[in-house]
Parts: sequence; structure tokens; C-alpha cells
Amino acid sequence: MMKSRNALLSVLAAGTLAFAGASLAQDTAGQAPPPIVTVRGVPPTAPQIAPPPSFEQLSGGGKWITQEQADAYPPLANDFLNASHGAERIGKTQYEAWVKHLQ
Repeated sequence: MMKSRNALLSVLAAGTLAFAGASLAQDTAGQAPPPIVTVRGVPPTAPQIAPPPSFEQLSGGGKWITQEQADAYPPLANDFLNASHGAERIGKTQYEAWVKHLQ
């Protein structure tokens, strides 16, 4: 009895799949193919960054550049933690190394 049940299920499953395939073929037979869409894009140009100001200009003549002073040059403000190595200020040597890294 068990073998005949398995055979019946196999035949039923095969018939269902055949019917489903035929139904799908009929649904798309009368339709036009989907249109081909071509998308062309150009990447935006890279933003132009002004050359970095001198250390003296940013530090206001002091020995350090603070976060507030770095705000005058956005690339430095955005990279302040890296340029300062996690400190609250940037010395002249650190600033010169950071500027060299920019180029």
C-alpha cells in the first residue's frame, strides 16, 4: 500500500508541474516582450578642494590648531581626529604630515 501511495504522489506532482508550465506558457504567449531600457549616467565630478592654509593662518599664530580653528578648513575639520591622533589639538609637525598626506 505504501508503494502505491508514493507512486500516486509522484504522478500527481508531475502532472501538477506540467499543468503549471503549460499555464505559464499560455499567459505570456500573446504578450509583447518587455521593452528594453538603457540607463546612462555619468558620475559627478569630484568636488574641488581649496589648497590647505598655512599652519600659522589656522592656528592664529599659536602653537596649536584646535577643533574650532580647524573648522575654517573643512577637510581638516572632517579629519581632525586622524590629524590630531585623537588629541584635542594639532601641532605644526602633525599638520604638516597631514597636509603631505593630502597630496
